[in-house]
Amino acid sequence: MKYLVTGAAGFIGSSVAAKLCAAGHDVIGIDNINSYYDPSLKLARLENLKPLEKFTFFKMDLSDKNAIAQLFEEQKFERVIHLGAQAGVRYSIDNPHAYLDSNVNGHLNILEGCRNNGIEHLVYASSSSVYGTSNTTPYKTSSAVDHPISLYAATKRTNELMAHTYSHLFNIPVTGLRFFTVYGPWGRPDMAPFKFTKSIIEGKEIEVYNNGDLSRDFTYIDDIVESIVRIQDVVPVKDEFDMSRPDVSSAPFKIYNIGNGAPVSLARFIEAIETATGIKAIKKFLPMQAGDVFTTHADTTELFKAIDYQPVVSIEEGISRFVSWYSEYYGKR
Repeated sequence: MKYLVTGAAGFIGSSVAAKLCAAGHDVIGIDNINSYYDPSLKLARLENLKPLEKFTFFKMDLSDKNAIAQLFEEQKFERVIHLGAQAGVRYSIDNPHAYLDSNVNGHLNILEGCRNNGIEHLVYASSSSVYGTSNTTPYKTSSAVDHPISLYAATKRTNELMAHTYSHLFNIPVTGLRFFTVYGPWGRPDMAPFKFTKSIIEGKEIEVYNNGDLSRDFTYIDDIVESIVRIQDVVPVKDEFDMSRPDVSSAPFKIYNIGNGAPVSLARFIEAIETATGIKAIKKFLPMQAGDVFTTHADTTELFKAIDYQPVVSIEEGISRFVSWYSEYYGKR
């Protein structure tokens, strides 16, 4: 098949593109390679993809309506995996317009491309942040998600509503994935595994929010990619509308939590980095940050049932692999 993968220079997007190419699919990747974090890391990910004959890259901004429309018209995609977005909860507080441009207008341009070009399945990235400050765990996709506490979360919830509208109006099979914390080699520098590892190796203190009383549903990159590649083969179909289940759509539309399904305490997470690096962390305890949540815990029952796969990499093994990559990559630099 022929795929469009947006955010192809990103952490998850580059890995998904490589996995699809390895399976024999043709992949067109796009990314604007912005400077939200070090662009050299994004370019290095693309270097890994260059040798793949099945992969073609175009530098392109999701918010460029005409460029996206032309890309769809010329390339004749069969499926779209839309992972590109302006990421980061805290960054959205100071840079709100970047989120509207990429996450809302960019998402609309992708939906329009799918609408006008007969795409057989759109899989797009949402986020666990849509659950806001909900203290009912594990998070279920049927739960109310009407109170986001960051602009990033608000744009991701907007993506879900827009996707459902297009699925309903134009009969486009659409699957949304609410990502929980993804980590591993080639990960993002703004994420805790990267920031903590860097500081611990450099002998600098790490900032531990809410006195360490936090937990996250960490999921290793290989487990995430395997789940994405499997779910794109599970094309949603229309269900008969059931008045007793208002959370079930009659459109060919699904939302899944995509994560490990087992939260890890911040203490265990830090210990895993200490073990992998052989260095004791210097901790600075701070209060809770605005826009942050105490815990994330995905109810992944529906996803695991749909794809017959569960994550297999433990936090200790995953962190060990990440630290090995980090040491090698930045050691050479």
